[in-house]
Amino acid sequence: MREQQRSDKIFVVIITLISIFLYLIPTGFPIQDDDYVRSKAKILAVDNQNVHQRGVVKTGVQGVSIEIMDGIYKGERVETTNTLLGKLEMDKLFQEDDVALVVIKGEQGKIQAANLIDHYRLDVEGILFALFALVLFWYARWTGVKALLSFIFTILILWKVLWPLFLKGWDPIIVSQLVVCLIVGCVTFLIAGLNRVGVVAFLGTISGTIAACIIGIIFGDLFKVHGAVVPFAETLLHVGFSHIDLTKIFLAGIFLASSGAMMDVAMDIAVSVAELVEQKPSITRKEVITSGMNVGRAVVGTMTTTLLLAYSGAFTALMMVFMAQGTAVVNILNLTYIAAEILHTLVGSFGVVLVAPFTAILAGWLLVPHSATLVDRGNKVQEKENIQ
Repeated sequence: MREQQRSDKIFVVIITLISIFLYLIPTGFPIQDDDYVRSKAKILAVDNQNVHQRGVVKTGVQGVSIEIMDGIYKGERVETTNTLLGKLEMDKLFQEDDVALVVIKGEQGKIQAANLIDHYRLDVEGILFALFALVLFWYARWTGVKALLSFIFTILILWKVLWPLFLKGWDPIIVSQLVVCLIVGCVTFLIAGLNRVGVVAFLGTISGTIAACIIGIIFGDLFKVHGAVVPFAETLLHVGFSHIDLTKIFLAGIFLASSGAMMDVAMDIAVSVAELVEQKPSITRKEVITSGMNVGRAVVGTMTTTLLLAYSGAFTALMMVFMAQGTAVVNILNLTYIAAEILHTLVGSFGVVLVAPFTAILAGWLLVPHSATLVDRGNKVQEKENIQ
């Protein structure tokens, strides 16, 4: 037990150091406007005379008076504008006493221009993250610390490795599989420990992601779905990244997004089987695999619906539009972006289903001691001799 705790702490330190290293390394895509200053600004007054409303949509230009709250221009006041494009998902409307993020262009210590980016949310986001961490620590204690570390590691590996390599033209399928291996390895070995349970959960998850990858490639071609269905995909092409294979990025996103659910299934089965083996050391591999399959059926039964709800939530408004307009179901199911979501959901669910038997079989071979199987065989031979 002490040896396990020691190796557990060493692994935590290693992941922490790797996370710090990832945080410090550059992405290779530096911020282009280094001469600009970003600051918080308080909205002193707004002028809505040139804002025009048509239904719920507002267009025009909002005049805004702001006071800089931090940085080298703290205390200075400036007049600026906020252009409304009539797109509710992109427009922001300010009111008096709001706090905004502003990008300032200065020269010789004076403000030349100030561009309102959006409402300032870093403080609220920080509070929410702190509350999440506190509740996680309170409930899960040391496991909560490891869970938060894996959470941070995942964010950093996506930000510093996955997305930059995509932009540099690396193969999205291969890069995503490698990144999934890193993330799954970090999470499973942090939570389960550096032991056979972690190995079972890790290999079970990876087997599911590989299966989902293969199925996604096959049916992605049959569905004739291209990568432009991904939000802002065309924008990448227009800003100079025409070499990127958007279709592969879309397919990679399928098993990347579902790998978390696969990891849950694999971990549930691995831990359950490990507990069973510990309580009954004489159990045979066949019995362990059967028990793992039974646990997997229960977990998969809910997890597939979980994926459906997770994926369909983003399309709630769109489906309401179709229903309000009386669009035929056959039309809806043949639209490219709807077919893409169907592919996303079914392939991800396919991977989750396959993880269960893979993990159950792996658990039977890796968690049941070979000696236990030999003892069981010896007992059966002895029973046969006694009967004779």
